[in-house]
Parts: sequence; structure tokens; C-alpha cells
Amino acid sequence: MPMNKISKIGILTGGGDCPGLNAVIRTVVRCGIHQYGWEAVGFKDGYRGLVLNDYLPLDFDSVAGLLDKGGTILGTSNRDNPFAFPVATPEGEELRDMSAQVHANLQEDGIDALVIIGGDGTMTAAELFSQQGIPVIGVPKTIDNDLIGTDYTFGFQTAVETATEAIDKIHSTAESHHRLMVVEVMGRYAGWIALHAGMSSGADIILIPELAYDLDAIAATIRRRAAAGKHFSIIVVSEGIRHPQGHLVSQRTVKNSPDPIRLGGIGPVIAAELETRSGIEARSVVLGHLQRGGSPNPFDRILATRFGAAAVEALAAGQKGQMVALQGTHIDTIPLSMVASKQKLVPADHELLRIGREMGICFGS
Repeated sequence: MPMNKISKIGILTGGGDCPGLNAVIRTVVRCGIHQYGWEAVGFKDGYRGLVLNDYLPLDFDSVAGLLDKGGTILGTSNRDNPFAFPVATPEGEELRDMSAQVHANLQEDGIDALVIIGGDGTMTAAELFSQQGIPVIGVPKTIDNDLIGTDYTFGFQTAVETATEAIDKIHSTAESHHRLMVVEVMGRYAGWIALHAGMSSGADIILIPELAYDLDAIAATIRRRAAAGKHFSIIVVSEGIRHPQGHLVSQRTVKNSPDPIRLGGIGPVIAAELETRSGIEARSVVLGHLQRGGSPNPFDRILATRFGAAAVEALAAGQKGQMVALQGTHIDTIPLSMVASKQKLVPADHELLRIGREMGICFGS
């Protein structure tokens, strides 16, 4: 139907949770109701709710008090791909394309458009629905900051702040005990969290997936620091760097997930290797899901609010198949096709890498 005939929208949050999701939901609902008189519903647990037609009505009362609340009131999932959805059969579980069921659900519910909030996997499915004719606007979400086309995703700055505070606290222990402290942070295959948290906390060594590292070179850096009277070092590593033998370190593999590898555990490996090579006692800390939780900081609250308002404005203007994005200081829209199945990695010439090297920070070589 023509976009200027929108009367009811659906909202869902997909992928991992992150600070700011509720702030987007709040803004989309309030702007849609106040500015255009739309109804809104929220599908539960990401695309799973869209397939099963499991939703709840959203109004001013249901989104009250959400601005500072972490997580998502709708629930989320990072394993329910509607185009390869797990279905129980007498022969066992099989994956089926349930997109036709989604179309039927939206028609039955009278939903005219979708606001889909998520990361690269969620945006990939959103683009497929857009190709099938469903009016969709995407909102970029991930603590990893690895979505193409937007300078920042909400949730990233809060995750960096959480990691920075943890590393700050670790400094005193490292210095008191003359130890190497290896702090593993999230980020999947992109090093944005490690780079920003490492730089903001004054880390001595930062290892990210985009740059190769040499343990002997790092150990030499540690020994030089010790010779200069610095008998401790802070090493920040991204969960996505490879094992010294070349493979990724993971906690487990999740069947039927768009991204089945659950990274984690490279920090203790690096700590053990550096203790052997440097002769200095090492400890490791894996921050893990601490970085996903908690209240969004002011930057992420504002960015989430701007994204939510921009999504509503884009739908009202007749746009579809777009994702809202922060470009410089402005919010714009870009085609979902530019985002789907792509990742934004730290470029080799990034300003923070250059500045860090000029300051004597080791990035692995």
C-alpha cells in the first residue's frame, strides 16, 4: 500500500542485546503516535516473534520509563533466521523458509511497515524482506560498531565506557603485583572496542583482528618497559584475534545461528604465552557480557533517540529498504543493500592507530 497510508507499524529487535534498544523503541512509538497517529506493535524475541506472530501492543504507557533501561522489552534472538527457521518435524528439526508466513502474519495484523533494529545479520534478513516488497526501515545496533555506512552504532560508546572503567581498575592491581594483565573485550571480527577502550584506558599493548601480531615482538616490548622501570603492562585484546597457531578461539558453536561461532577465550591464551616469553607473571580477565549490559550512556541515549525519530520520518516520507545512519553529525538513510552481509573493520590507516604508534603503544609488532 502507499506509504502515506501507513496506520500501523511493527517493531522488532534482533541479534544480541545492547544498551539503547529500549530508547529506540520508545522514540519510534512516541513519534509514530504523536506525529502521525500510527498504531504500533512489538514482535517478541526478534524474528522469532515475526514468524510465530507473537507480539504485544505498544503505546505511550508501555514505553514510559525506557530511556535509561538496558536490554530490550521485546526480547531478542540471534539464531531465528526467518529464511532458515528451525521447525520440528517427525524426522527431526529442519530449516525452512518462513518468509511467506511472515507476509501472511503482517497482512492478518494489518501492519503496513516494519522498523527492524539490529546488526549485520538482522539487516541482511531485513534487506531480503525489503526485496519481497515489505516496507522496511533498519536501525543499526551493535556494541561492535561494525556496520557499514554509519560512523557509530548505538551501544558502542556504552560498551567502550564499561570496558574502559574495568581496565582502569585493573591498572592498580597490575602495578601493585608487577604483572601483565590481559583484558579480553568483545567486538567479534572487528577491533573497534579494543582500539577505543585500549586507547582511552592507557593500555600499553592493543591487539585487534585487523592487524597481525608477533608474540616475541610483544614480549620484547614488555621487557623494554621492565628495563625502563615499568614492571607491569596492560594488554587489551579483541576476542576476534586469532590463536598464535592461526585459528579462532571460541567458547562453543550454536547450531542454526547466522553467526554460529561464539568467540571467547583468547585472552588467557595470550596471557600464558606472554608470561612464558617475557618471564613476567600474567593474569587475564575476560569482560564478556558485562559490555552488553546496563544503562546506555548519554551519547547512546541521544543517538538511539535520533535513529528512532529518523526511522519514523523515513517511513512517513515514503522511504523503504533503507537504514538510518550517522554520517558525521547528521542522520541520513542508506540502502539496506549496502549494509547486508558486510562488515566495517578498523582500517590500517585509522587515526587512532597512527596516534597510538606515535605514543609508543604496541599493536602487535
